Amino acid sequence: MSRTVTDPDGVRRYLITLTVNGDRHTVLVKANAVLTNVLRDQLDLTGTKKGCELGDCGSCTVLLDGKPVDSCMVLAVEADGREVTTIEGVAENGRLDAIQEAMVNYGAIQCGYCTPGMVLSAKALLARNPHPTEQEVREAIAGNLCRCTGYVHIVEAVLAASEGRPVPDDAAPVAEEGEAR
Repeated sequence: MSRTVTDPDGVRRYLITLTVNGDRHTVLVKANAVLTNVLRDQLDLTGTKKGCELGDCGSCTVLLDGKPVDSCMVLAVEADGREVTTIEGVAENGRLDAIQEAMVNYGAIQCGYCTPGMVLSAKALLARNPHPTEQEVREAIAGNLCRCTGYVHIVEAVLAASEGRPVPDDAAPVAEEGEAR
């Protein structure tokens, strides 16, 4: 539970505790601080992007207790005592998650601004439905806007990750380290 602290200037702040990517953090926030800003400015987790700041674009999507949310619409005090997963917490032991790998292999990343939100939305989908249909993938990422890819490769990547096939059938073979290309 958050504790209230009053600054010498008379500004009321709240001491909250978040578990972010498995690590506990206690931070002091203003009542109107949104989760996006706390993650980026206080915890230096800049993978969470700031876009519209109105909950329309999905670039700030994080998982809050396993569910995708627009972090620009969540007050930090509402996240007190809860688990947050950002894009920085998706890869494990230096290895990309299957969704991240498929996004790279299927050309689903162009400018990359929407990618963290797309990956987290897809990760939440696959956690609750390991073998979604194309329509279910499209519905799961509907809150994430992309102006570069047209969504086709993103949907293909999520489906590929769900099927355990991270490399597209028509991909050029990747040379092993030290091998001529």
